[in-house]
Amino acid sequence: MTETSILAQATRPFRALFESDAKEGLLLIVVAVAAMIAANTALAGPYHDLFHSTFTWGPIPKLNTLHLWINDAVMAVFFFVVGLEVKRELMAGDLSDPQTLRLPVMAAFAGMALPALIYILVVGEDPVLDRGWAIPAATDIAFAMGVIGLLGKRVPQSARLFLLTVAIVDDIGAVLIIAFFFTAKIKLLWLFASIAAFAGLVLLNWLHVGKRRAYIALAIVLWFCVLHSGVHATIAGVLAAFTIPMKKDDGEPLLLNLEHALVGWNAYLVVPLFGFANAGVDLRGLGIGALFAPLPLAIAAGLVIGKQAGVFGAVVLAENLGIARRPEGTTWMQVWGLSALCGIGFTMSLFIGTMAFTGYDALYEQAKLGVLTGTFTSLVLGYVILLLAPQGKTEAD
Repeated sequence: MTETSILAQATRPFRALFESDAKEGLLLIVVAVAAMIAANTALAGPYHDLFHSTFTWGPIPKLNTLHLWINDAVMAVFFFVVGLEVKRELMAGDLSDPQTLRLPVMAAFAGMALPALIYILVVGEDPVLDRGWAIPAATDIAFAMGVIGLLGKRVPQSARLFLLTVAIVDDIGAVLIIAFFFTAKIKLLWLFASIAAFAGLVLLNWLHVGKRRAYIALAIVLWFCVLHSGVHATIAGVLAAFTIPMKKDDGEPLLLNLEHALVGWNAYLVVPLFGFANAGVDLRGLGIGALFAPLPLAIAAGLVIGKQAGVFGAVVLAENLGIARRPEGTTWMQVWGLSALCGIGFTMSLFIGTMAFTGYDALYEQAKLGVLTGTFTSLVLGYVILLLAPQGKTEAD
Protein backbone atom coordinates (compact mmCIF):
# COMPACT_ATOMS: atom_id res chain seq x y z
CA MET A 1 0.00 0.00 0.00
CA THR A 2 1.44 3.39 -0.98
CA GLU A 3 1.85 6.32 1.40
CA THR A 4 -0.85 8.17 -0.54
CA SER A 5 -3.38 5.36 -0.12
CA ILE A 6 -2.51 4.98 3.59
CA LEU A 7 -3.08 8.72 4.07
CA ALA A 8 -6.37 8.52 2.17
CA GLN A 9 -7.55 5.63 4.37
CA ALA A 10 -6.53 7.44 7.56
CA THR A 11 -8.27 10.68 6.64
CA ARG A 12 -11.42 9.12 5.14
CA PRO A 13 -13.61 9.62 8.24
CA PHE A 14 -12.45 13.23 8.52
CA ARG A 15 -13.07 13.91 4.83
CA ALA A 16 -16.45 12.19 4.97
CA LEU A 17 -17.41 14.41 7.85
CA PHE A 18 -16.79 17.56 5.86
CA GLU A 19 -18.41 16.16 2.72
CA SER A 20 -21.64 15.45 4.63
CA ASP A 21 -24.52 17.67 5.71
CA ALA A 22 -22.52 18.38 8.87
CA LYS A 23 -20.03 20.81 7.36
CA GLU A 24 -22.21 23.92 7.69
CA GLY A 25 -22.96 23.18 11.34
CA LEU A 26 -19.30 22.45 12.05
CA LEU A 27 -18.35 25.77 10.48
CA LEU A 28 -20.74 27.59 12.82
CA ILE A 29 -19.20 25.81 15.80
CA VAL A 30 -15.74 26.94 14.69
CA VAL A 31 -16.99 30.50 14.16
CA ALA A 32 -18.65 30.62 17.59
CA VAL A 33 -15.50 29.32 19.30
CA ALA A 34 -13.35 31.81 17.36
CA ALA A 35 -15.63 34.67 18.44
CA MET A 36 -15.44 33.56 22.07
CA ILE A 37 -11.63 33.36 21.90
CA ALA A 38 -11.42 36.82 20.32
CA ALA A 39 -13.73 38.31 22.97
CA ASN A 40 -11.79 36.84 25.90
CA THR A 41 -8.15 37.34 25.00
CA ALA A 42 -5.85 40.19 24.04
CA LEU A 43 -7.82 40.33 20.79
CA ALA A 44 -10.90 41.65 22.62
CA GLY A 45 -10.13 45.30 21.91
CA PRO A 46 -9.47 44.89 18.17
CA TYR A 47 -12.44 42.50 17.92
CA HIS A 48 -14.81 45.07 19.42
CA ASP A 49 -13.33 47.96 17.44
CA LEU A 50 -13.58 46.04 14.17
CA PHE A 51 -17.33 45.72 14.42
CA HIS A 52 -18.38 48.71 16.53
CA SER A 53 -16.07 51.59 15.61
CA THR A 54 -18.05 54.38 13.94
CA PHE A 55 -17.20 55.14 10.32
CA THR A 56 -16.07 58.69 9.60
CA TRP A 57 -17.92 58.38 6.29
CA GLY A 58 -20.16 55.83 4.69
CA PRO A 59 -22.51 55.58 1.71
CA ILE A 60 -25.49 55.11 4.08
CA PRO A 61 -25.21 57.28 7.23
CA LYS A 62 -27.72 55.07 9.07
CA LEU A 63 -25.26 52.16 8.81
CA ASN A 64 -22.23 53.71 10.48
CA THR A 65 -20.54 50.58 11.85
CA LEU A 66 -19.52 47.24 10.38
CA HIS A 67 -21.82 45.54 12.90
CA LEU A 68 -24.83 47.46 11.52
CA TRP A 69 -23.85 46.62 7.93
CA ILE A 70 -23.71 42.93 8.81
CA ASN A 71 -26.96 42.85 10.79
CA ASP A 72 -29.05 45.18 8.61
CA ALA A 73 -27.59 44.67 5.14
CA VAL A 74 -25.69 41.39 4.86
CA MET A 75 -28.35 39.55 6.84
CA ALA A 76 -30.95 40.71 4.31
CA VAL A 77 -29.31 38.18 1.98
CA PHE A 78 -29.84 35.49 4.63
CA PHE A 79 -33.53 36.36 4.86
CA PHE A 80 -33.78 36.50 1.07
CA VAL A 81 -32.50 32.92 0.85
CA VAL A 82 -34.86 31.89 3.67
CA GLY A 83 -37.71 33.46 1.71
CA LEU A 84 -36.73 31.59 -1.45
CA GLU A 85 -36.62 28.29 0.46
CA VAL A 86 -39.99 28.93 2.09
CA LYS A 87 -41.66 29.86 -1.20
CA ARG A 88 -40.24 26.79 -2.93
CA GLU A 89 -41.47 24.55 -0.13
CA LEU A 90 -44.91 26.20 -0.14
CA MET A 91 -45.28 26.00 -3.92
CA ALA A 92 -43.77 22.62 -4.74
CA GLY A 93 -42.22 21.10 -1.63
CA ASP A 94 -43.26 19.49 1.62
CA LEU A 95 -45.10 22.58 2.83
CA SER A 96 -47.46 22.28 -0.14
CA ASP A 97 -49.01 19.07 1.22
CA PRO A 98 -51.45 19.81 4.07
CA GLN A 99 -51.24 16.21 5.29
CA THR A 100 -47.44 16.30 5.57
CA LEU A 101 -47.48 19.81 6.95
CA ARG A 102 -49.88 19.19 9.82
CA LEU A 103 -47.47 17.65 12.33
CA PRO A 104 -44.48 19.98 11.74
CA VAL A 105 -46.73 23.05 12.02
CA MET A 106 -48.17 21.82 15.32
CA ALA A 107 -44.68 21.01 16.60
CA ALA A 108 -43.23 24.33 15.44
CA PHE A 109 -46.06 26.35 16.98
CA ALA A 110 -45.76 24.59 20.34
CA GLY A 111 -41.96 24.80 20.05
CA MET A 112 -42.18 28.60 19.74
CA ALA A 113 -44.94 29.25 22.28
CA LEU A 114 -43.58 27.20 25.18
CA PRO A 115 -40.02 28.66 25.13
CA ALA A 116 -41.53 32.16 25.11
CA LEU A 117 -43.75 31.24 28.07
CA ILE A 118 -40.85 29.78 30.04
CA TYR A 119 -38.80 32.90 29.29
CA ILE A 120 -41.55 35.18 30.63
CA LEU A 121 -41.98 33.02 33.74
CA VAL A 122 -38.24 33.14 34.52
CA VAL A 123 -37.65 36.88 33.98
CA GLY A 124 -40.83 37.86 35.80
CA GLU A 125 -42.45 41.27 35.47
CA ASP A 126 -39.52 43.24 34.11
CA PRO A 127 -40.54 45.47 31.17
CA VAL A 128 -36.98 45.62 29.82
CA LEU A 129 -36.20 41.91 30.06
CA ASP A 130 -39.64 41.07 28.67
CA ARG A 131 -38.44 42.46 25.33
CA GLY A 132 -36.43 39.26 24.78
CA TRP A 133 -39.37 36.83 24.90
CA ALA A 134 -38.88 35.73 21.28
CA ILE A 135 -35.14 34.97 21.53
CA PRO A 136 -35.54 31.24 22.37
CA ALA A 137 -38.36 30.72 19.85
CA ALA A 138 -36.43 29.88 16.65
CA THR A 139 -34.33 26.93 15.43
CA ASP A 140 -31.07 27.26 13.49
CA ILE A 141 -31.47 25.10 10.37
CA ALA A 142 -27.78 24.83 9.50
CA PHE A 143 -26.71 23.89 13.02
CA ALA A 144 -29.52 21.38 13.57
CA MET A 145 -29.13 19.71 10.17
CA GLY A 146 -25.38 19.68 10.70
CA VAL A 147 -25.79 17.52 13.80
CA ILE A 148 -28.09 15.22 11.84
CA GLY A 149 -25.37 14.97 9.20
CA LEU A 150 -22.87 13.85 11.85
CA LEU A 151 -25.17 10.99 12.81
CA GLY A 152 -25.45 9.69 9.24
CA LYS A 153 -27.80 6.76 8.71
CA ARG A 154 -28.71 6.52 12.39
CA VAL A 155 -31.39 9.12 11.68
CA PRO A 156 -34.03 8.03 9.13
CA GLN A 157 -34.88 10.28 6.19
CA SER A 158 -38.39 10.89 7.55
CA ALA A 159 -36.87 12.32 10.75
CA ARG A 160 -34.56 14.59 8.76
CA LEU A 161 -37.53 15.87 6.78
CA PHE A 162 -39.53 16.46 9.96
CA LEU A 163 -36.72 18.47 11.58
CA LEU A 164 -36.12 20.49 8.42
CA THR A 165 -39.82 21.31 8.06
CA VAL A 166 -40.15 22.33 11.72
CA ALA A 167 -37.12 24.61 11.30
CA ILE A 168 -38.58 26.19 8.14
CA VAL A 169 -41.92 26.82 9.86
CA ASP A 170 -39.93 28.26 12.78
CA ASP A 171 -38.24 30.65 10.36
CA ILE A 172 -41.62 31.80 9.05
CA GLY A 173 -42.73 32.42 12.63
CA ALA A 174 -39.52 34.32 13.42
CA VAL A 175 -39.94 36.54 10.36
CA LEU A 176 -43.51 37.37 11.43
CA ILE A 177 -42.31 38.13 14.97
CA ILE A 178 -39.65 40.50 13.62
CA ALA A 179 -42.18 42.22 11.34
CA PHE A 180 -44.88 42.71 13.98
CA PHE A 181 -43.00 43.07 17.27
CA PHE A 182 -39.66 44.67 16.40
CA THR A 183 -40.74 47.59 14.29
CA ALA A 184 -39.54 51.06 15.24
CA LYS A 185 -41.46 54.29 14.73
CA ILE A 186 -42.86 54.15 11.20
CA LYS A 187 -41.83 56.84 8.71
CA LEU A 188 -44.74 57.01 6.29
CA LEU A 189 -42.92 58.39 3.24
CA TRP A 190 -40.34 55.64 3.37
CA LEU A 191 -43.07 53.08 4.03
CA PHE A 192 -44.99 54.22 0.94
CA ALA A 193 -41.75 54.06 -1.06
CA SER A 194 -41.24 50.50 0.21
CA ILE A 195 -44.76 49.55 -0.86
CA ALA A 196 -44.10 51.04 -4.31
CA ALA A 197 -40.86 49.07 -4.69
CA PHE A 198 -42.58 45.87 -3.59
CA ALA A 199 -45.41 46.55 -6.05
CA GLY A 200 -42.78 46.89 -8.77
CA LEU A 201 -41.41 43.45 -7.92
CA VAL A 202 -44.92 41.99 -7.97
CA LEU A 203 -45.46 43.60 -11.37
CA LEU A 204 -42.27 42.00 -12.72
CA ASN A 205 -43.59 38.64 -11.59
CA TRP A 206 -47.03 39.28 -13.10
CA LEU A 207 -45.44 40.27 -16.44
CA HIS A 208 -43.35 37.04 -16.35
CA VAL A 209 -40.09 38.98 -16.49
CA GLY A 210 -37.30 36.42 -16.37
CA LYS A 211 -34.27 38.69 -15.88
CA ARG A 212 -32.72 38.20 -12.46
CA ARG A 213 -31.00 41.61 -12.67
CA ALA A 214 -34.37 43.38 -12.73
CA TYR A 215 -35.48 41.62 -9.56
CA ILE A 216 -32.16 42.17 -7.79
CA ALA A 217 -32.11 45.89 -8.65
CA LEU A 218 -35.64 46.46 -7.34
CA ALA A 219 -34.92 44.25 -4.29
CA ILE A 220 -32.03 46.56 -3.37
CA VAL A 221 -34.32 49.58 -3.73
CA LEU A 222 -36.89 47.83 -1.53
CA TRP A 223 -34.24 47.07 1.10
CA PHE A 224 -33.04 50.71 1.12
CA CYS A 225 -36.59 52.01 1.58
CA VAL A 226 -37.47 49.50 4.29
CA LEU A 227 -34.20 50.31 6.10
CA HIS A 228 -35.36 53.91 6.50
CA SER A 229 -39.05 53.13 7.11
CA GLY A 230 -38.84 51.85 10.69
CA VAL A 231 -39.58 48.25 9.70
CA HIS A 232 -36.51 46.06 10.15
CA ALA A 233 -34.55 46.05 6.91
CA THR A 234 -34.16 42.27 6.70
CA ILE A 235 -37.92 41.91 6.15
CA ALA A 236 -37.22 43.30 2.66
CA GLY A 237 -35.27 40.13 1.89
CA VAL A 238 -38.27 37.90 2.59
CA LEU A 239 -40.70 40.16 0.70
CA ALA A 240 -38.43 40.29 -2.35
CA ALA A 241 -37.95 36.51 -2.30
CA PHE A 242 -41.71 35.91 -2.43
CA THR A 243 -41.94 37.85 -5.71
CA ILE A 244 -39.37 35.68 -7.50
CA PRO A 245 -41.19 33.46 -10.04
CA MET A 246 -40.82 29.73 -9.87
CA LYS A 247 -40.12 29.61 -13.62
CA LYS A 248 -38.91 31.84 -16.43
CA ASP A 249 -40.63 32.01 -19.81
CA ASP A 250 -38.12 29.57 -21.28
CA GLY A 251 -38.93 27.06 -18.57
CA GLU A 252 -35.79 27.52 -16.46
CA PRO A 253 -36.57 27.84 -12.74
CA LEU A 254 -35.54 31.40 -11.82
CA LEU A 255 -36.22 30.87 -8.11
CA LEU A 256 -34.09 27.73 -8.02
CA ASN A 257 -31.34 29.42 -10.01
CA LEU A 258 -31.19 32.27 -7.53
CA GLU A 259 -31.39 29.92 -4.57
CA HIS A 260 -28.57 27.75 -5.90
CA ALA A 261 -26.49 30.82 -6.69
CA LEU A 262 -26.85 32.24 -3.18
CA VAL A 263 -27.11 29.23 -0.88
CA GLY A 264 -23.35 28.67 -0.77
CA TRP A 265 -22.61 32.34 -0.10
CA ASN A 266 -25.30 32.30 2.58
CA ALA A 267 -23.98 29.18 4.33
CA TYR A 268 -20.25 29.88 4.09
CA LEU A 269 -20.05 33.67 4.26
CA VAL A 270 -23.22 35.44 5.42
CA VAL A 271 -24.15 33.26 8.42
CA PRO A 272 -20.54 32.69 9.63
CA LEU A 273 -19.83 36.42 9.33
CA PHE A 274 -22.93 37.21 11.36
CA GLY A 275 -22.00 34.54 13.90
CA PHE A 276 -18.46 35.84 14.31
CA ALA A 277 -19.69 39.42 14.72
CA ASN A 278 -22.36 38.53 17.28
CA ALA A 279 -21.32 35.40 19.20
CA GLY A 280 -18.38 36.85 21.11
CA VAL A 281 -19.22 37.10 24.82
CA ASP A 282 -16.69 38.60 27.21
CA LEU A 283 -16.61 36.12 30.09
CA ARG A 284 -13.67 37.73 31.90
CA GLY A 285 -14.68 38.72 35.38
CA LEU A 286 -17.86 36.68 35.24
CA GLY A 287 -18.39 33.81 37.63
CA ILE A 288 -20.51 30.72 37.12
CA GLY A 289 -23.32 32.72 38.68
CA ALA A 290 -23.59 34.77 35.47
CA LEU A 291 -25.30 31.80 33.83
CA PHE A 292 -28.03 31.96 36.47
CA ALA A 293 -28.85 35.63 36.04
CA PRO A 294 -32.51 35.98 34.97
CA LEU A 295 -31.86 36.84 31.31
CA PRO A 296 -29.36 34.12 30.27
CA LEU A 297 -31.18 31.56 32.42
CA ALA A 298 -34.52 32.41 30.79
CA ILE A 299 -33.09 32.08 27.28
CA ALA A 300 -31.21 28.85 28.00
CA ALA A 301 -34.23 27.34 29.75
CA GLY A 302 -36.47 28.33 26.85
CA LEU A 303 -34.15 26.69 24.31
CA VAL A 304 -33.30 23.55 26.26
CA ILE A 305 -36.52 22.85 28.15
CA GLY A 306 -39.17 24.79 26.25
CA LYS A 307 -38.22 23.57 22.79
CA GLN A 308 -38.01 19.93 23.85
CA ALA A 309 -41.27 19.99 25.77
CA GLY A 310 -43.11 21.93 23.07
CA VAL A 311 -42.04 19.87 20.04
CA PHE A 312 -42.10 16.47 21.76
CA GLY A 313 -45.39 17.22 23.50
CA ALA A 314 -47.01 18.29 20.22
CA VAL A 315 -45.97 15.04 18.50
CA VAL A 316 -47.25 12.92 21.40
CA LEU A 317 -50.53 14.82 21.49
CA ALA A 318 -51.02 14.64 17.71
CA GLU A 319 -50.46 10.88 17.64
CA ASN A 320 -52.64 10.14 20.65
CA LEU A 321 -55.49 12.24 19.25
CA GLY A 322 -55.17 10.66 15.80
CA ILE A 323 -54.34 14.02 14.16
CA ALA A 324 -51.01 12.89 12.74
CA ARG A 325 -48.40 10.19 13.26
CA ARG A 326 -44.78 10.65 14.21
CA PRO A 327 -42.27 10.42 11.32
CA GLU A 328 -42.27 6.94 9.77
CA GLY A 329 -39.64 4.56 11.12
CA THR A 330 -38.77 6.68 14.17
CA THR A 331 -38.80 5.60 17.80
CA TRP A 332 -40.02 7.86 20.58
CA MET A 333 -36.44 8.28 21.76
CA GLN A 334 -35.48 9.55 18.30
CA VAL A 335 -38.39 12.00 18.39
CA TRP A 336 -37.06 13.19 21.77
CA GLY A 337 -33.60 13.67 20.25
CA LEU A 338 -35.05 15.66 17.34
CA SER A 339 -36.99 17.80 19.82
CA ALA A 340 -33.77 18.53 21.71
CA LEU A 341 -32.03 19.61 18.49
CA CYS A 342 -34.81 22.15 17.92
CA GLY A 343 -33.31 24.01 20.90
CA ILE A 344 -30.33 25.00 18.74
CA GLY A 345 -31.12 28.68 18.30
CA PHE A 346 -27.88 30.45 17.37
CA THR A 347 -28.35 32.54 14.20
CA MET A 348 -32.00 33.56 14.54
CA SER A 349 -31.85 33.77 18.34
CA LEU A 350 -28.79 36.02 18.24
CA PHE A 351 -30.43 38.10 15.54
CA ILE A 352 -33.64 38.63 17.52
CA GLY A 353 -31.46 39.46 20.53
CA THR A 354 -29.81 42.32 18.63
CA MET A 355 -33.25 43.87 18.08
CA ALA A 356 -34.71 43.08 21.50
CA PHE A 357 -31.90 44.79 23.38
CA THR A 358 -30.85 47.60 21.06
CA GLY A 359 -29.35 50.26 23.31
CA TYR A 360 -28.88 47.80 26.18
CA ASP A 361 -25.36 46.54 25.52
CA ALA A 362 -24.91 44.79 28.88
CA LEU A 363 -28.21 42.95 28.47
CA TYR A 364 -27.34 41.92 24.93
CA GLU A 365 -24.10 40.37 26.24
CA GLN A 366 -26.15 38.39 28.76
CA ALA A 367 -28.56 37.39 25.99
CA LYS A 368 -25.68 36.05 23.90
CA LEU A 369 -24.47 34.02 26.87
CA GLY A 370 -27.94 32.50 27.21
CA VAL A 371 -28.19 31.73 23.48
CA LEU A 372 -24.78 30.05 23.35
CA THR A 373 -25.40 28.07 26.53
CA GLY A 374 -28.82 26.89 25.39
CA THR A 375 -27.65 26.16 21.86
CA PHE A 376 -24.66 24.03 22.81
CA THR A 377 -26.54 22.22 25.57
CA SER A 378 -29.29 21.34 23.08
CA LEU A 379 -26.71 20.32 20.48
CA VAL A 380 -24.89 17.91 22.81
CA LEU A 381 -28.08 16.56 24.36
CA GLY A 382 -29.77 15.97 21.00
CA TYR A 383 -26.67 14.33 19.55
CA VAL A 384 -26.24 11.95 22.50
CA ILE A 385 -29.93 10.98 22.55
CA LEU A 386 -29.99 10.23 18.83
CA LEU A 387 -26.68 8.37 19.05
CA LEU A 388 -28.04 6.09 21.78
CA ALA A 389 -31.60 5.81 20.44
CA PRO A 390 -32.76 2.41 19.14
CA GLN A 391 -33.55 2.29 15.44
CA GLY A 392 -37.16 2.17 14.33
CA LYS A 393 -38.59 0.10 11.49
CA THR A 394 -40.02 1.40 8.24
CA GLU A 395 -42.86 -0.17 6.30
CA ALA A 396 -40.27 -1.67 3.95
CA ASP A 397 -38.80 -3.63 6.87
